[in-house]
Amino acid sequence: MRLFDELAERGHQQVLFCSEPSVGLKAIIAIHDTTLGPALGGVRFWPYASEEEALIDVLRLSRGMTYKAAISGLNLGGGKAVILGDPLQIKTEALLRRFGQFVDSLGGRYITAEDMGVSVRDMEYVRMETRYVTGLPEEMGGSGDPSPVTAYGVYLGMKAAWKKLTGTDSLHGVKVLIQGLGKVGMALVERLAKEGALLYATDLSASQLEEASKTYGVQPVSPENWYNQPMDIFAPCARGGILNAETIPRLRCAVVAGSANNQLADEEADSRRLAERGILYAPDFLINAGGLINVYTELEGYSRKRALARTEYIYEATLQVFAAAEARGITPHEAAMRLAEERIRAISTLRTRSPLSVLPLPTS
Repeated sequence: MRLFDELAERGHQQVLFCSEPSVGLKAIIAIHDTTLGPALGGVRFWPYASEEEALIDVLRLSRGMTYKAAISGLNLGGGKAVILGDPLQIKTEALLRRFGQFVDSLGGRYITAEDMGVSVRDMEYVRMETRYVTGLPEEMGGSGDPSPVTAYGVYLGMKAAWKKLTGTDSLHGVKVLIQGLGKVGMALVERLAKEGALLYATDLSASQLEEASKTYGVQPVSPENWYNQPMDIFAPCARGGILNAETIPRLRCAVVAGSANNQLADEEADSRRLAERGILYAPDFLINAGGLINVYTELEGYSRKRALARTEYIYEATLQVFAAAEARGITPHEAAMRLAEERIRAISTLRTRSPLSVLPLPTS
């Protein structure tokens, strides 16, 4: 890999490689853009197959955070971090606190938060070494688990997509297949079950499938067979890259709307493949922004009511993206990207005239 060419192509401002062999820490922090404010994004703890895979993942995720913040109207830039390794094997207090020291060394350009493989409790350890952390427990004045708010945004984006397609946003009787029953996927299942959707799900964990089946009446689908399941809406809620040249031709759905980041393996080509098949795609970085909105609200002094109210904007924003895509003759993904870029350019012009204030972090 030609590292600097890769960074230039994706538009990144800074990448920090973090190493502390004494505690087993190998991490990468990527800052994509800080035009709108400090880069905020979670830290993902994952057993990557290679260091190159980890780097590509953090670069894609941090870029996605820039667009997520911009399209959501937040005064934040895009950043992300990854810790290489199996969290069940190597995660310790010392490792997390050393990671916190690296975050602190950036002086607020990057603010970290919870992501895959990391818990709210882990954020407490990181907070011991830096104030640039969100997603803290509620008893510490934080926002706690962001999953329910993320799921709420996905649910609203799903309803907006169904309204665009059918004229109604009621999901009663609509067949929805959820891929991935983690915290967000299960919270999404709960909301959809209350509305009377017909639920199907696939997950690598048999116990998760069993729980969803017993609690919400979800019909389990094997991970190897979900492509063959007829559905109205497909909700990817696991890892990214699930929509690609191999899987898109096999989809049997009318809408794709899920929480996973970077669902499109190739953004331009795969968004067009979906459009050519007549499948309406709700851009992932728009409808899964509830978690980011949740921790953004924490920076002001957290209120769950205010976080949910802000998340409700996703419904109208999704309809606006569909309208822009139709008016411009482009895909919804392209429309969302352009709207985000237009906001960044507009604010960049303002910054050249006078400095903008940045939300202060709580000092307690």
